[in-house]
Amino acid sequence: MPRSVPAIFPAQRRQLMALGERLRLARKRRRLSAVLMAERVGISRDTLNRVEKGDPAVSLGIYLRVLRVLGLDTDLDLLGKDDVLGRKLQDMELDRGPR
Repeated sequence: MPRSVPAIFPAQRRQLMALGERLRLARKRRRLSAVLMAERVGISRDTLNRVEKGDPAVSLGIYLRVLRVLGLDTDLDLLGKDDVLGRKLQDMELDRGPR
């Protein structure tokens, strides 16, 4: 039975497509063929094609493995590192004082 993928908003779809394109360009800059890249990641050529198109049905784990092969996995440490909104909400709670 095929997996169902929840619909995503257009803005997030564009983000995934842009990520896929950046991954494709990173692979090409490293002069890795799609076949060699897929082999190193441990996925099929078809799955790599889906990653490079930003397919939301591809698991995050596969995106992570692609980033690792490209040497870009440390970039993930920057995601959510500076939680501006969360800190503002936390500060608002502190300003109220005890109830």
